[in-house]
Formats: sequence, structure tokens, C-alpha cells
Amino acid sequence: MTAPLFPGGVAVSRLQVYDWEAQDGLRGGSPHLHTASSEGYVVTSGSGEVHTVSTAGRGIHRLEPGEVVWFSPGTVHRLVNHSRLELVVVMQNAGLPEAGDAVMTFPSDVLDDPEAYAAAATLPAEGTDDERAAAARARRDLAMRGYGELLAALEERGPAALTELHERAARLVQPRVERWRRLWAATVEAETARTRDALTRLADGMPGLMADAAVTRGDRDDGPHGFGMCGRLQTWEWPVPPLP
Repeated sequence: MTAPLFPGGVAVSRLQVYDWEAQDGLRGGSPHLHTASSEGYVVTSGSGEVHTVSTAGRGIHRLEPGEVVWFSPGTVHRLVNHSRLELVVVMQNAGLPEAGDAVMTFPSDVLDDPEAYAAAATLPAEGTDDERAAAARARRDLAMRGYGELLAALEERGPAALTELHERAARLVQPRVERWRRLWAATVEAETARTRDALTRLADGMPGLMADAAVTRGDRDDGPHGFGMCGRLQTWEWPVPPLP
């Protein structure tokens, strides 16, 4: 029997939002979007905002303890830290965000060049904490530069500017999609199929999934928190099925 996935086949992490000041005087992380996954925030402490660009236009959403906010693929989002903002982040499609589902709002010339994008997006695997922080901050600043261009384009051309960003993001991630399909099939699709089978068995008065009752604990990474797009990340490791 394989260990059960986290409920819903989602991924969770704890995020301490960056307090680095950006070009516009606000403190926070790198604006970005997800191409295939929805994302949710559960605010655990501090205060701040998430600034968004979606088909509804621009938005600013308050973040305080107890607030829950989520958004669908294609929504550009930027976390702003007013005071020690911390969140639990819930990501749809466990594994896809880590496999490159996110696209940062770099300037258009970077988005149109896969090699330039990879160079700008990838942080050094080694080095001191200060060196890696400087690289993450430089990445954030580049994303902010492109974000500024996006906002200006929205003022000038309206929703067409967001559509153009979506098209650039789709072209950028296109080479990764086959691997994503295998990852999704081994996790979310497989979980959905198990639930469908369980309901069929329950309708026949049979235990179904209950016959495999089990408990799984995630192994917390107690090392230094990683540098994410929006802040310092604490993650957990748990068993995942092999890719087909």
C-alpha cells in the first residue's frame, strides 16, 4: 500500500514574506503568475496585502491573521509585507509549481528568451545566506521592473496587455508540459480516480478506501528556510508516487 497524498493532492508550505523594499517603496516579493495551478493563502501572523492583476483588472486584497485568499491560474500576484507577514501557502496540483508552473513578470525581452529567463529565475545552489539573499533580491527587482511595464501597458492598452503576458508565459512553459502531465497523472488524477472508485464501492455497501486506513506524517525541513519568489520558505517532505 502506498502512503496517502496530502488531502486533495495539494502542496503546502510556510512563507515568511520578504521585507525588502522595492523600487516603489513597498516591501515584499516577486510578482508572478501560475500557468496551471490555483494558489491559496491562509494568513497566520502579521499584516500586508496581495496585489493582483486578473481579468477583473487590478486589485489590492488585505491580509491579516485569519484571512483566506485564493486565485486562479493567470492571476498576477505580488505579496506586500506591512509587518512580519507570514502565511500558509496551499498550492493546487502538488509538484507543478516546483516543476516550473510559476512565471515571474520579468521584462518582455527576458520572457521571450528561454535561456535569459532561466538565467534570471535560477538562484545559486550554493553560497552564503547573504549571497543567496542578494540573488533573490536581484530577481525580485527584475520582476518588479517587468511588473511596472505591465501596469503601464494595462493603462495604455487595457486587458490586451494581460493577454500578451499569458501568451508569453504559455510559450515559456510549453516544453515542460509533458512532464507535468505525468506528474499530475500520478498524483491529482490518481487521487480523483481513487475517490471515484471509493464512492462506487460505498454505494454497494463496501468499505472501499477505508480498508487502507493509514496515517502519514510530513518530514519538516529544519534547515535554513529556502528563498522563494515571495519570501523565505519552510517545506515538508512526504512520499510521492513514481511518475508513470
